[in-house]
Amino acid sequence: MRLLVFVSFLFSMNLSIGQTYQDSVIEFQNELNTFYGDEEKSPLTKKDFKKFKGHYFFDIDENFKVEAKFDRAVDAVPFLMKTSTDRLPTYEIYGVATFKINGKTHKLNIYQNHKLRETEKYKNHLFLPFTDLTNGNETYGGGRFIDLEIPDGDTIVIDFNKAYNPYCAYNKNYSCPIPPKENDLPIRIIAGIKNK
Repeated sequence: MRLLVFVSFLFSMNLSIGQTYQDSVIEFQNELNTFYGDEEKSPLTKKDFKKFKGHYFFDIDENFKVEAKFDRAVDAVPFLMKTSTDRLPTYEIYGVATFKINGKTHKLNIYQNHKLRETEKYKNHLFLPFTDLTNGNETYGGGRFIDLEIPDGDTIVIDFNKAYNPYCAYNKNYSCPIPPKENDLPIRIIAGIKNK
């Protein structure tokens, strides 16, 4: 059983000088497609790899890029996050993000993986798994993920236009975290990766 480690080398690109927001999301999409189109790195099955021509994405909508209030957790208790297999990696809630979409307030827990934070490269990596009302129809039924980094202050930017699927959406040989129930959004997040 191959294990999936979520890292931010691909998913946390910064806006380059002279680059528009639209350009930055398109760059994210292109790099995601390039990664999946690399036979050495791609999580796709051999059968699906031969047919792969790129992911489908919702239209880019800057309303789904939100600046959230970020409350760091105090004395967070480590827990074993459920996955699509019997693997139980250790996470803790690093903080809670509070934000508005279309005038309504929502909250999401943001997590930190204990194993990743022990490495120099990913010590600032944060993980945001979520589900919403598009799952099982417009998007993968098991939810989507966003990679983040520890912010300097008390706000954090969450860009749902950069939401991506877990590897097990494509290949059941991977073990993927299952978004905790408290990260279920009662709205449609029509941004980021989609089924078709």
